[in-house]
Amino acid sequence: MNGKSRFSVRDMVMLSLLVSLNVVLSRVASIRIPIGGVESLRIGFGAMPVIFAGLYFGVRAGAVVGALGDVAGFIMSPAGGVFMPHFTLSAALAGAIPPLVLRLFGRRERVGEHSLPELLVAIGAGQLITSVLLTPYFLDMLFGVPFAATVFVRLQTQLIQVPLYAVFTKLLARRLSFLVPG
Repeated sequence: MNGKSRFSVRDMVMLSLLVSLNVVLSRVASIRIPIGGVESLRIGFGAMPVIFAGLYFGVRAGAVVGALGDVAGFIMSPAGGVFMPHFTLSAALAGAIPPLVLRLFGRRERVGEHSLPELLVAIGAGQLITSVLLTPYFLDMLFGVPFAATVFVRLQTQLIQVPLYAVFTKLLARRLSFLVPG
Protein backbone atom coordinates (compact mmCIF):
# COMPACT_ATOMS: atom_id res chain seq x y z
CA MET A 1 0.00 0.00 0.00
CA ASN A 2 3.03 2.31 0.18
CA GLY A 3 1.71 4.12 3.24
CA LYS A 4 -1.45 5.22 1.43
CA SER A 5 -4.81 5.03 3.11
CA ARG A 6 -6.47 3.22 0.16
CA PHE A 7 -5.61 0.18 -1.90
CA SER A 8 -4.55 0.79 -5.50
CA VAL A 9 -5.90 -1.31 -8.35
CA ARG A 10 -2.57 -3.14 -8.45
CA ASP A 11 -2.83 -3.87 -4.71
CA MET A 12 -6.38 -5.19 -5.13
CA VAL A 13 -5.28 -7.50 -7.95
CA MET A 14 -2.41 -8.85 -5.84
CA LEU A 15 -4.68 -9.28 -2.80
CA SER A 16 -7.31 -11.06 -4.93
CA LEU A 17 -4.63 -13.48 -6.10
CA LEU A 18 -3.64 -14.08 -2.48
CA VAL A 19 -7.27 -14.76 -1.50
CA SER A 20 -7.48 -17.30 -4.34
CA LEU A 21 -4.23 -18.95 -3.27
CA ASN A 22 -5.48 -19.11 0.31
CA VAL A 23 -8.67 -20.89 -0.75
CA VAL A 24 -6.87 -23.39 -2.98
CA LEU A 25 -4.07 -24.12 -0.51
CA SER A 26 -6.47 -24.39 2.46
CA ARG A 27 -9.38 -26.27 0.93
CA VAL A 28 -7.80 -28.36 -1.82
CA ALA A 29 -4.05 -28.75 -1.22
CA SER A 30 -4.05 -29.57 2.49
CA ILE A 31 -4.45 -32.57 4.73
CA ARG A 32 -7.62 -32.45 6.85
CA ILE A 33 -7.81 -34.47 10.04
CA PRO A 34 -11.15 -34.85 11.87
CA ILE A 35 -11.32 -35.25 15.64
CA GLY A 36 -14.69 -36.14 17.09
CA GLY A 37 -16.34 -35.90 13.67
CA VAL A 38 -15.25 -32.27 13.17
CA GLU A 39 -12.32 -31.09 11.05
CA SER A 40 -9.95 -30.13 13.85
CA LEU A 41 -6.59 -30.05 12.13
CA ARG A 42 -5.56 -28.88 8.69
CA ILE A 43 -1.94 -29.29 7.60
CA GLY A 44 -0.79 -27.27 4.61
CA PHE A 45 0.28 -23.87 3.39
CA GLY A 46 -3.12 -22.14 3.38
CA ALA A 47 -1.99 -19.53 5.90
CA MET A 48 1.02 -18.49 3.80
CA PRO A 49 -0.90 -16.14 1.43
CA VAL A 50 -2.67 -14.54 4.42
CA ILE A 51 0.60 -13.98 6.26
CA PHE A 52 2.23 -12.69 3.06
CA ALA A 53 -0.60 -10.19 2.55
CA GLY A 54 -0.24 -8.87 6.08
CA LEU A 55 3.53 -8.58 5.95
CA TYR A 56 3.75 -7.00 2.50
CA PHE A 57 0.58 -4.95 2.25
CA GLY A 58 -0.15 -4.16 5.89
CA VAL A 59 -2.40 -5.12 8.77
CA ARG A 60 -5.65 -4.26 6.99
CA ALA A 61 -4.71 -6.23 3.89
CA GLY A 62 -3.74 -9.30 5.92
CA ALA A 63 -7.04 -9.19 7.79
CA VAL A 64 -9.05 -8.73 4.58
CA VAL A 65 -7.27 -11.58 2.76
CA GLY A 66 -7.75 -13.88 5.76
CA ALA A 67 -11.43 -13.04 6.18
CA LEU A 68 -12.30 -13.15 2.45
CA GLY A 69 -10.36 -16.38 2.00
CA ASP A 70 -12.28 -17.99 4.85
CA VAL A 71 -15.67 -16.85 3.55
CA ALA A 72 -14.89 -17.82 -0.07
CA GLY A 73 -13.52 -21.16 1.08
CA PHE A 74 -16.65 -21.85 3.09
CA ILE A 75 -18.88 -21.00 0.13
CA MET A 76 -16.91 -23.37 -2.12
CA SER A 77 -16.47 -26.14 0.43
CA PRO A 78 -18.75 -25.92 3.49
CA ALA A 79 -16.97 -28.60 5.55
CA GLY A 80 -18.90 -28.02 8.79
CA GLY A 81 -22.24 -27.29 7.19
CA VAL A 82 -22.93 -23.98 8.96
CA PHE A 83 -20.91 -20.78 8.63
CA MET A 84 -19.16 -19.84 11.87
CA PRO A 85 -17.78 -16.27 11.91
CA HIS A 86 -15.48 -17.24 14.77
CA PHE A 87 -13.14 -18.91 12.30
CA THR A 88 -13.31 -15.90 9.98
CA LEU A 89 -12.12 -13.73 12.88
CA SER A 90 -9.27 -16.15 13.50
CA ALA A 91 -8.31 -16.09 9.80
CA ALA A 92 -8.35 -12.27 9.78
CA LEU A 93 -6.14 -12.15 12.86
CA ALA A 94 -3.69 -14.58 11.24
CA GLY A 95 -3.02 -11.89 8.62
CA ALA A 96 -3.10 -8.91 10.99
CA ILE A 97 -0.93 -10.08 13.88
CA PRO A 98 2.43 -10.70 12.11
CA PRO A 99 2.79 -7.14 10.74
CA LEU A 100 1.79 -5.73 14.12
CA VAL A 101 4.48 -7.80 15.83
CA LEU A 102 7.08 -6.76 13.23
CA ARG A 103 6.47 -3.14 14.22
CA LEU A 104 7.97 -3.98 17.60
CA PHE A 105 11.31 -4.63 15.87
CA GLY A 106 11.41 -1.18 14.32
CA ARG A 107 10.39 0.28 11.02
CA ARG A 108 12.14 -1.20 8.00
CA GLU A 109 11.73 -0.03 4.43
CA ARG A 110 10.75 -3.52 3.25
CA VAL A 111 9.64 -6.65 5.07
CA GLY A 112 12.50 -8.52 3.41
CA GLU A 113 14.90 -6.43 5.48
CA HIS A 114 13.66 -8.06 8.67
CA SER A 115 15.83 -10.91 9.92
CA LEU A 116 14.72 -14.51 9.93
CA PRO A 117 14.42 -14.51 13.76
CA GLU A 118 12.18 -11.43 13.58
CA LEU A 119 9.97 -13.14 11.00
CA LEU A 120 9.89 -16.30 13.13
CA VAL A 121 8.66 -14.31 16.15
CA ALA A 122 6.09 -12.33 14.15
CA ILE A 123 4.65 -15.30 12.27
CA GLY A 124 4.93 -17.53 15.35
CA ALA A 125 2.96 -15.06 17.47
CA GLY A 126 0.18 -14.91 14.89
CA GLN A 127 -0.02 -18.68 14.51
CA LEU A 128 0.17 -19.26 18.26
CA ILE A 129 -2.75 -16.93 18.93
CA THR A 130 -4.91 -18.02 16.00
CA SER A 131 -4.13 -21.62 15.12
CA VAL A 132 -2.94 -22.97 18.46
CA LEU A 133 -5.22 -21.11 20.88
CA LEU A 134 -8.26 -19.52 19.21
CA THR A 135 -9.21 -22.30 16.79
CA PRO A 136 -9.14 -25.07 19.43
CA TYR A 137 -11.10 -22.79 21.76
CA PHE A 138 -13.74 -22.21 19.07
CA LEU A 139 -13.87 -25.95 18.24
CA ASP A 140 -14.48 -26.68 21.92
CA MET A 141 -17.03 -23.91 22.37
CA LEU A 142 -18.99 -24.60 19.16
CA PHE A 143 -18.65 -28.34 18.59
CA GLY A 144 -17.59 -29.78 21.94
CA VAL A 145 -14.19 -30.96 20.66
CA PRO A 146 -12.04 -30.92 23.82
CA PHE A 147 -9.48 -28.10 23.81
CA ALA A 148 -6.75 -30.47 25.03
CA ALA A 149 -7.45 -32.86 22.15
CA THR A 150 -6.43 -30.31 19.54
CA VAL A 151 -4.14 -27.73 21.14
CA PHE A 152 -1.06 -29.96 21.48
CA VAL A 153 -1.36 -31.40 17.98
CA ARG A 154 -1.77 -27.89 16.58
CA LEU A 155 1.26 -26.68 18.55
CA GLN A 156 3.39 -29.48 17.11
CA THR A 157 2.16 -28.69 13.60
CA GLN A 158 3.00 -25.00 14.00
CA LEU A 159 6.49 -25.82 15.29
CA ILE A 160 7.11 -27.19 11.80
CA GLN A 161 5.00 -24.77 9.74
CA VAL A 162 6.13 -21.46 11.29
CA PRO A 163 9.82 -21.90 10.33
CA LEU A 164 8.72 -22.92 6.83
CA TYR A 165 6.48 -19.84 6.56
CA ALA A 166 9.34 -17.61 7.75
CA VAL A 167 11.86 -19.09 5.30
CA PHE A 168 9.38 -18.88 2.41
CA THR A 169 8.57 -15.29 3.35
CA LYS A 170 12.27 -14.41 3.31
CA LEU A 171 12.74 -16.13 -0.07
CA LEU A 172 9.65 -14.48 -1.54
CA ALA A 173 10.87 -11.10 -0.29
CA ARG A 174 13.94 -11.46 -2.48
CA ARG A 175 12.22 -12.93 -5.52
CA LEU A 176 9.11 -10.75 -5.59
CA SER A 177 10.43 -7.43 -4.37
CA PHE A 178 9.57 -5.84 -7.73
CA LEU A 179 5.90 -6.84 -7.35
CA VAL A 180 5.11 -5.62 -3.87
CA PRO A 181 5.03 -2.12 -2.45
CA GLY A 182 8.08 -0.78 -0.68
